[in-house]
Amino acid sequence: MADAAVKRSEVGTAAVGFLYPGYSAEDDYPRLEGILSADVRLPLVHTDIGEDAHRVDALLEMGSAARLAAGVEELKAAGAQAVVWACTSASFVFGWEGAKEQVRELSVVAGLPASSTSFAFAHAIHALGADRVAIAATYPEDVAEHFKAFLKASGTEVVAMRGSGIITAAEVGTWGRQEVLELARAGDHPEAQAVLLPDTALHTAAYLSDLEAELGKPVLTANQVTVWEGLCLLDRSVPHSDLGALFASAPAR
Repeated sequence: MADAAVKRSEVGTAAVGFLYPGYSAEDDYPRLEGILSADVRLPLVHTDIGEDAHRVDALLEMGSAARLAAGVEELKAAGAQAVVWACTSASFVFGWEGAKEQVRELSVVAGLPASSTSFAFAHAIHALGADRVAIAATYPEDVAEHFKAFLKASGTEVVAMRGSGIITAAEVGTWGRQEVLELARAGDHPEAQAVLLPDTALHTAAYLSDLEAELGKPVLTANQVTVWEGLCLLDRSVPHSDLGALFASAPAR
């Protein structure tokens, strides 16, 4: 026990800050913080989303540089050592290069390492060694197609994609365990090596073990991969068996 305490002291606390759009499933973050090591802090700041709509024009505005920059100082005041834009749709709609620029600008404004949920998915897929995935999305099909194109640009093959046609994050945030499991089952495909649930408005932190037991394969969810990505930015690996295959075995990238 003493040796472990010394090791924790030497490593120090990892504080990853998250810019989270609006109010939907932000309680996944304190839940994940509670599950992870006591040396992990996950402060979160809500960004102004403008219109709550899974529609490309609204998502481009939601992920604009000005809206993200507005929350940076509060995160830095909370001790964040890295910052992640905790949103999938309002990053991948910019395309691969546009999303890279979004993250670059965020890093410059914050003066910290930065990333987004879209890149978290791309990196998590690579960390698991998966080549083929299925997408089980809450979004309308046209928005989900942008995520498919984003993953293709990262070198990942999408063997199946399912959209659910939900327009608002507020509605997604009301879904519980049963709806989440049904979404994952409906989006799975026999050739998929992992199933992706790409919406940070969807509560999944409490269901990760259930999802993987149900499908018999790794399941990557938005809030899960976002936290993992933030820890990777700090070169911190925190293995945990209750947070899916990504945290159980995949090393930090």
